[in-house]
Amino acid sequence: MSPSSKQPWLIEFVLLGAIWGASFLFMRLGAAEFGALPTAGLRVGIAALFLLPLLLARGQGAALGQHWKKIFFLGLINSGIPFACYAYALMSITTGLSALLNATVPLFGALVAWVWLRDRPHRLKILGLLIGFVGVAMLAWGKASFKPDASGLSSGWAVVACLVACLCYGIAASFTKRYLAGVPSLAVATGSQIGATLGLALPALWLWPTATPSMTAWLALLAVGVLCTGVAYVLFFRLIEKVGAASTLTVTFLIPVFALIYGLVFLGELVTPWMLICGTAILCGTALSLDLFKLRRH
Repeated sequence: MSPSSKQPWLIEFVLLGAIWGASFLFMRLGAAEFGALPTAGLRVGIAALFLLPLLLARGQGAALGQHWKKIFFLGLINSGIPFACYAYALMSITTGLSALLNATVPLFGALVAWVWLRDRPHRLKILGLLIGFVGVAMLAWGKASFKPDASGLSSGWAVVACLVACLCYGIAASFTKRYLAGVPSLAVATGSQIGATLGLALPALWLWPTATPSMTAWLALLAVGVLCTGVAYVLFFRLIEKVGAASTLTVTFLIPVFALIYGLVFLGELVTPWMLICGTAILCGTALSLDLFKLRRH
């Protein structure tokens, strides 16, 4: 492949990392005024409205109709619950910390596939899992306080919420592989957002804020719904078609980098050496769990 042919997908790859890195910033701005469940509910609802016309334009509505039960359930575990967890976490921890914890998604994915699908990893992959989870333990250790602060939230529960979200992503990956293989990706993406919207609608309305959110909070949720969910899904599946799932998953390494930069520039968040050390351990473990070194040799 010539350098000129590589350039378009590399641009899309970096753009996807930048967009998903920004999702933590936008969700933090939204959750501060809307609360966790309304933030998550609006995110998936806006994404569903954005993706549905694309689905119908490409004539994939029949695929969604055929598999809607499984796809809607996937939406709860792949979007509804994780987005609510991150919105809750971002009310008490930094965007950079939550993004570093999010980098463990491939680790949880490999672990769930091992337990559920009997997809036993080789020794190098097991080593990656161990290194990655040690990095998580090191990173979470300094945030392990479950004592509520003045707002009634605790950083310890925020870390737990991020890890629950990552576990949900891992379960969703194995669920998709087992029950939705061969279903058009746009049908899965759109249907999952519809399913998540239906699942979060009542809790979001029940916990809707009494004070009117600012225009900044509304714009943040519009951005996270359209850009960080709708557009990002389109880019994600385009990359899978171009370079394969394994290469596309390496975007995991770019997301924390952009999230740390956004948090530093726009929110004045502190990036500590300890976060960088632990983040390096997590990313190295993730690289091993994704067989990136094996891919590089080939």
